[in-house]
Amino acid sequence: MAKYSILVVNGPNLNMLGVREPEIYGHETLKDLEKMLQNVADELDVKIEFYQSNHEGDIVDTIQKSYKKVDFILLNAGAYTHTSVAIRDALAGIDMPFYEIHISNVHKREEFRHHSFLSDVAVGVIVGFGLDGYEFALRGAVRYLDRKHQE
Repeated sequence: MAKYSILVVNGPNLNMLGVREPEIYGHETLKDLEKMLQNVADELDVKIEFYQSNHEGDIVDTIQKSYKKVDFILLNAGAYTHTSVAIRDALAGIDMPFYEIHISNVHKREEFRHHSFLSDVAVGVIVGFGLDGYEFALRGAVRYLDRKHQE
């Protein structure tokens, strides 16, 4: 049995990885990302699930349904990071530890991308490391959970 259960939630346009603005987001696809994370999850002996939606309400529903079913969320809310109080409230409402992930360095981009509605309720924020940020987040989530279980 896996040590922990981790849910990876990707928001709008992340289904277009590898196609959308490859100079910013790279050439790897969402499937490539999921395969890489599955390999890391196997190494760490954790169960990992993947979800992607372009629809805010579906993301809220998925977060709410994860209550008491997963131990940690890795979240790249895409553009909803900068607009969605609903996703923030869903995360705060279930008191779920999560990392906010951004593939690009949002602070080097347009001004509207500098504000996040999620950061203040996140355990941490990983910005600008490309798809490697997801691996950092997964490994960090396992360390976080290990520490919590030792307390």
